[in-house]
Amino acid sequence: MRREFLERVRKKSFWVMALLGPVFFAAIFLLPLLMSGGGGVKRLVVVDRTTTTLGALVAARLDSTQRFVVVGRVPGGAGVEDSLAREVGLKSIDGFLVLSDSLTATGHAEYRASNVSSLEDIGLLRESLGRLAERARLERAGVDPAMVARAQIRVSLDTKKITGGRTTEESAGQSFSLAYFMMLILYISLLLYGVQVMGSVIEEKTSRVIEVLVSSLKPFQLLLGKLLGVGAVSLVQFAIWGASGRLLLGQRAALVSRMGGGDPEVGQVFQVPHVSGATALVFIAFFLGGFFLYSAMFAAVAATCSTEQEARQSQVPVTVLIMIAFFGSFATLANPESRLAVTLSLVPFTSPIATPARWAAGN
Repeated sequence: MRREFLERVRKKSFWVMALLGPVFFAAIFLLPLLMSGGGGVKRLVVVDRTTTTLGALVAARLDSTQRFVVVGRVPGGAGVEDSLAREVGLKSIDGFLVLSDSLTATGHAEYRASNVSSLEDIGLLRESLGRLAERARLERAGVDPAMVARAQIRVSLDTKKITGGRTTEESAGQSFSLAYFMMLILYISLLLYGVQVMGSVIEEKTSRVIEVLVSSLKPFQLLLGKLLGVGAVSLVQFAIWGASGRLLLGQRAALVSRMGGGDPEVGQVFQVPHVSGATALVFIAFFLGGFFLYSAMFAAVAATCSTEQEARQSQVPVTVLIMIAFFGSFATLANPESRLAVTLSLVPFTSPIATPARWAAGN
């Protein structure tokens, strides 16, 4: 065990993996914030084919947002759209919006731009056009839009998780993200450390070290020492990752203030689930159980192979079992008490991933 532990801790790959943990946590917190900034302000031209004032209202509404700047409103005609398309190609503008009377009749409009994959931009366009088209249809029907607006109400549903008979501040999104990330970390870790055990067995077989070890140790002692050594390495890496994550969480308020300027919407990006001591214990316990189970299976595969290439082909059944455990555990996210979720948490090959996810999702 000591030899296996020291050999792996001294390798550069161990410290590379240990440092990837803080990078991973930083990416979780910073990428949503950076992505929430969008791609800057879009320069937009409105092609107005309407016979009413709807085109002018759309242009004014979009120009009042922080996402679009309407640089012009032109009437529709022959060659107008082709000319604007060339301007988009020359990057003079970012896109143009084609409006006609069908917007109020059928709710149809057309947006042409160099980038039509921004969900935030498309959502804002759809919302703005929908509100103005709805207002125009109400006015045409003789209904006061202001009275309809007063009758409408936006419902805000706060979700709070109950754990151990007590209401917590954990929301539905936080509960889902905790279960999902636990599943992902367990899936990657079981594969990663299992393959390391298999590689260690193959390396000792090809270097004839196994002959010396078997002469002084029983096979069970040899396997147990190898599993305990790699398991200790994994726990050290988890400790480094956990400490870095906790340190980053401690600087969360400072990061929000520095990068978001105190905007409450930016603070929503940095909301993370609370990991209780019981959840951490469940995670560690089932990780260790899954690690010993699958690592022993990987070691058994390596014991029957002579080369690393042969071992990679023979490990497929074990890898498939881990994949079944991971993808099957998604059933626990929607309904932790479903028959499938309960079954997965009772089967030894799937419980190392399914049970912690079920605990985090439903507790």
